[in-house]
Amino acid sequence: MTLAARLGSANTYDIAVRNIMTRQSSLAGLQENLTSGKKVVRASDDPTGAALAERAIMRLARIETDQRALASQRSAIVQAESTLGDVTDALQNFRDLVVSAGNASYTTKEHKGIADQLTGLRNQILTLANRKDTNGLPLFSALGSALQPFVGPQALPQDYTFNGLPGQTASTDVAIPFALDGDRAFMMKPERDGAYNVSLTTVTAPAHAITSSGVQMVDSALVSSASSYTITISAVDTTSVPGSTTVNYDIADTTGATGPFAGSKTYTTTNNANIAVTEIPGLSLSIRGAPAVGDVLTLDPRGSIFSVLDDAIRGIGNAANGNAASQAVGQAINNIDIGMGRVSAIRGQAGDLLNRADRISANQDKRSIEVEGDRSRAEDLDMTKGISDFQNQQTGYQAALQSYAQVQKLSLFNFL
Repeated sequence: MTLAARLGSANTYDIAVRNIMTRQSSLAGLQENLTSGKKVVRASDDPTGAALAERAIMRLARIETDQRALASQRSAIVQAESTLGDVTDALQNFRDLVVSAGNASYTTKEHKGIADQLTGLRNQILTLANRKDTNGLPLFSALGSALQPFVGPQALPQDYTFNGLPGQTASTDVAIPFALDGDRAFMMKPERDGAYNVSLTTVTAPAHAITSSGVQMVDSALVSSASSYTITISAVDTTSVPGSTTVNYDIADTTGATGPFAGSKTYTTTNNANIAVTEIPGLSLSIRGAPAVGDVLTLDPRGSIFSVLDDAIRGIGNAANGNAASQAVGQAINNIDIGMGRVSAIRGQAGDLLNRADRISANQDKRSIEVEGDRSRAEDLDMTKGISDFQNQQTGYQAALQSYAQVQKLSLFNFL
């Protein structure tokens, strides 16, 4: 009986101690949760919750990486768009100077002075086209290029080249391109842009020599990209029809790809001619003044906006008379406007990319909030519930300690 009583008391004490230790461990765990603010401190606390939280943390890290890359991409496109704005301003200044060169009172010396100013602007525009971003990469490298995408001037006919791969990198759900397509911004194609320079060889005195309008593209599908043309005045008839002059001309493709072509137009003798030449496939221009047999007009496609600027510089700087200056001015204005249209189109594309970057960033911020919510639900502690559980566990632990202390006081000697 005595042995049984002793064994029962010892078992009671062991159970009481074990319960105290269990409550103490639980209390320590709750305290750790409250201190860290998380209900999942280690994977063993909740394997499923820990896996969900880890997955959410990885997604958050990926979003943060994508956002940093997007910020870098956006910065490059902002700089490229700003650079295109500088190019547009420089082209407008160039155009204004070209217009001023058309002043009939200007001398050859003054034309050379304007040509010097135009050269400075041309150099500035070429430098802007080769500008790099803060990482030292070209802003207009398209799908990839050398560190200096635009090279020139070189030997004709292609006096400037784009040293890269034309095209535009596609945007994704989380990124935009690092660079713009410089080939589309600064280089020209006859079948796309219709930029031709018309030079004249006349046989009459400057006061009666012809000039021409700029070339206009009427059907891009008919334009031969490699062809250049000569228009030769072959006959001028002022007698067959009194009061009327009939001009015959022959058109030759200098590459032999198309033609030859011929045309004939009539105008009132008392007026200067304004002959619409429409026989060139996909192109048209007007011949003005007083055509003479042997006059030749040469149409050469221009491969870049830099070529257009060089044509203007040469034409104005080397103009021997007002008629030559007028021809150079007219051609330059027509082709500069085409080039400015190209630059404006790519600048608009840059604006679209920046708008897309803003939308991507906003979407990523929303996604980040959603993923952060997933992570929080998986591992963060509900502080109100956590404090309540801790207080309940603390109360139970204190009760266990007090009851054990009371049991420890029980002894037969207390009743003797």
